[in-house]
This record gives sequence, C-alpha cells and structure tokens, in this order.
Amino acid sequence: MVNKERLINSFMDIVRVDSGTLQERKMADFLKVKLEELGLSVTEDNAVEAYGGDAGNVIGVLAGSADKEPLMFLAHMDRVTPGMGIEPILEGNIIKSDGRTILGADNGTGLAAILEMLTVIKENGLTHGRVEVVFTVAEEGGLHGAKGLDERVLQAKKAIVLDSSGRVGTVINQGPAQDGIVARIYGKAAHAGVAPEKGVNAIVTAAKAISRMKIGRLDEETTANIGVIEGGQATNIVPDLVEVRGETRSLSEAKLAEATKGICEEFTQAASENNSRVEIEVKRLYPAYHVAEGHELLQLVKKAANELGLAVNTQPTGGGSDANIINGKGIAAVNLSVGNEEVHTLDEFQRVDDLVRVVEFCLKILELA
Repeated sequence: MVNKERLINSFMDIVRVDSGTLQERKMADFLKVKLEELGLSVTEDNAVEAYGGDAGNVIGVLAGSADKEPLMFLAHMDRVTPGMGIEPILEGNIIKSDGRTILGADNGTGLAAILEMLTVIKENGLTHGRVEVVFTVAEEGGLHGAKGLDERVLQAKKAIVLDSSGRVGTVINQGPAQDGIVARIYGKAAHAGVAPEKGVNAIVTAAKAISRMKIGRLDEETTANIGVIEGGQATNIVPDLVEVRGETRSLSEAKLAEATKGICEEFTQAASENNSRVEIEVKRLYPAYHVAEGHELLQLVKKAANELGLAVNTQPTGGGSDANIINGKGIAAVNLSVGNEEVHTLDEFQRVDDLVRVVEFCLKILELA
C-alpha cells in the first residue's frame, strides 16, 4: 500500500525545507498543512518559548475508527548544521545530499514516514485506534521540545519514535541518562611577561584536572567527555578564568553518579593544589530509560516485525533522543531504526528500501495495537 515514488518525493520535499534548531518555523508550517490535509486535528504548543525558538511542537490527532488503544508516533523537526539549502540526490537505492550539506534524514525520514503512514490510512480506509502525531522542536539542541511537551493533552501510553540510524528491524529499547558538567576555574590575572609569579593560571589548573580524569568509554554502559574549554584573553595575560564543559552518560544510575563525582573531584583537587577556586554545576540533562523485553509495547513491535518478516534486534544506545524524555513522562517509547547512516555528517545517506519498510512497519504496529 505504500507509494514508493510519493514517499521519495515527500522525503525530498521535507529535507529541502530549512529547519535548524530553534528555527523550525518553516518546517512547522509545512507539516501543519500536510496534517490538516490528511484530516488530523492540529495544534502547536509553546514548548520552547523559554529558549527563544520561533515554533512549538506540532501535535496532530487522527480520531480512531475503532475501539483500539491510542498510539503515538514521534519525530523531530530540527537538524544539525550545515542543514540549510539541502539539495537531495537519488542514486539507485540511496538518497544523499549534493555534498555541501548534511542530508537531513535525521529526522526527515521520520517525518516523511509518518506522513506516508497517515496517507495510506486515509487512502485505504484502514481501521485504527486514535493516532497521535508529535513533531518536536529543538531535539538536537537538548531535547527541549520533548521536555516542554505537555503530556496531559495526549492519551497514548505507548509511543513509537522514528529517530535511530541503522537498518529497519533494530529497536532501541534502552538509553542512558546524561549529566552536564560545567566547571568555572578562577585564578589570578597578572602580566605574563613582567610578573607571572603574581598570577595564578586557571588554564594550568584546568589542564591538571583534565589530565587525571577518566575520559572516553569507561565501561560497556558508561562514557565521559570534556568537550569545551573557554578562557584567557591574550598571551601576555595570566588567565584568571576558564570554563570547562563536559558530560557523563550511563545506562546505570550508580555508574553515572560515580563518573560525575570523579570528574568533579578532580576539578576540586586541582584547584586546591594550584591556589585556585572552582565552581561546579551539574545538571541532569535527561533520564535513562529501559523498556523491558517483556513489556507489551516491545511485544507489539516484535509481533509486527515477525508478520512482516523483519528480523528484530533490540539493543541499548549511548545516545539520547526524545525517547528518553517521553519515557520519563510516563509514556513507554522505543526508538526504531529507519535506514539512514553517517548522520550529522556530509556523507549522510538514506536507503530507499528501508524508508518504505519503516512505513510498512508503522502500519503493521498500528494494525496490531
């Protein structure tokens, strides 16, 4: 029932719409029109008003034609840079960009798949329960749209997120929690050539701390990273302030706490040794989630895959997605792979056969719900 040519064209139309993080206005307007044409009741919230975005989450509801359980389908509207002025190219089974930009399959594939699923439902008069569609903003900037989503306006207690790379059949049922760490190290300014001994070099303090940290993959469930260092004014000034930003992630709350504590302790120790002062801010950016193998949502997804002849592979991920936030709101959610690779790079591509398969997968899940 999936119209392959229409689906390809829809995908290409979507990625051509400029839609950066907190700059999703054009995409939101485009998708609202599409959903309204398909007969959905459409609203837009103000989820990211506090972040200065120009659009909110787009929420569409298709009333059920049968007494079946409500189900949510979710994808995000924003993309990473360089993601403006995308020109997609179809070569056989592959869609890629012209090389100047990313392709935007993350998450244009999810958007296109949901629109095609709705179109197939309408064209064929398929029986279904209440379908709730959520297109979020600012996912790439910190999952802000999902965080601001008011789940009380929704009825579904199960959600399908279409935002993972890899071949269709891979189901992400577990994701890590993440802590963001900001350390501000205060030293003392002095003239670097005339009186360096009067200064306290904040960069040196930061370097000592970082050199002793456990960074990278700590174990199969846990990672840590220092990603940004900002400080200093000029080479002839002993720097009196450095800001260091990092993160820790883990599928285990205990391991996450240990990794975060370790980084903070190294900052504190280095500051003490180097006559510096440090202020450390730790913020939980998103919670971990785990949809167990026996959960009815995962059983539904596996049954749908089996009926389509898809081999299911459930696995955890080290990345965060809207699925983390949706699970944290009390709605069970898994993240399905949609057939793209090399996301967030100029080499990003989308497999056409998987684009078709993910729509078929969603239709089967909806049928069996």
